[in-house]
Amino acid sequence: MSRTLTAALVLVLVAGCVSGASPQRREVLLATTTSFQDSGLLDDLVSDFTLKTGYRIRATAVGSGAAIALGAKGDADVVFAHSKQAELDFMAQGNGERRLLVMHNDFVILGPPGDPARVRGKPSLDAFRAIAGARATFYSRGDRSGTDAFEKNLWKQAGITPGAPWYIEAATGMGQILQIASEKNAYTISDRGTYLARKSGLVLDILAEKEPPLFNHYHVMTVNPAKHPRVNSAGALAFVEYLISPETQRRIARFGVAKYGEPLFYPDAVP
Repeated sequence: MSRTLTAALVLVLVAGCVSGASPQRREVLLATTTSFQDSGLLDDLVSDFTLKTGYRIRATAVGSGAAIALGAKGDADVVFAHSKQAELDFMAQGNGERRLLVMHNDFVILGPPGDPARVRGKPSLDAFRAIAGARATFYSRGDRSGTDAFEKNLWKQAGITPGAPWYIEAATGMGQILQIASEKNAYTISDRGTYLARKSGLVLDILAEKEPPLFNHYHVMTVNPAKHPRVNSAGALAFVEYLISPETQRRIARFGVAKYGEPLFYPDAVP
């Protein structure tokens, strides 16, 4: 083997070791928000991504805050979240290399069909004021997730500081909160996708929806290999490119329509 070729191979091997994205590493560690998983969209996209690229996704579904923290520690290759300020902080601290808009859905304010606080049909901020005024039981995730941050910002916009005994922070995921609120005849807030995916097992109605304060945007962020050399940057980039591709964006737009009569998410990626 020539000296030039030997040197070139050494450079390739060294580059692979530094990036952590060697050809043998076909697993991509994804830290993602629970709503992406609970809606069923994650499983749908992951199977298609693996079929198209050969990469395997190993997902950890937690709140957006916890997902972003995993990325900041280098314990994930790519992060999928919906917590704007936490995402911007993540990028500003040098933890992320790329941050791209993928899609949006919206939150819905839910409550018992009898609606004792008379929330139905009100704008979202007025709905929160009505719940507080009636001291009606409201279950919050209280887990520092993107949904938790979003909900608390709505209370702030409404000019209300919620508290005990009517405001309960359960420190759990979206699916569990829906079940608790349903069983306790209480109010809560959820992303539309998770609610529709679990609606058949719940006694909760949508009482406020479809206005700008309730819109919810999802971004994907690759973890910065300059700060965390062991990340699979090649796999992370492949997943990002897959998510923003026109074909995947169309797949996102179709997801949920056949089963629920409406999409659970709306594609936002710019080609």
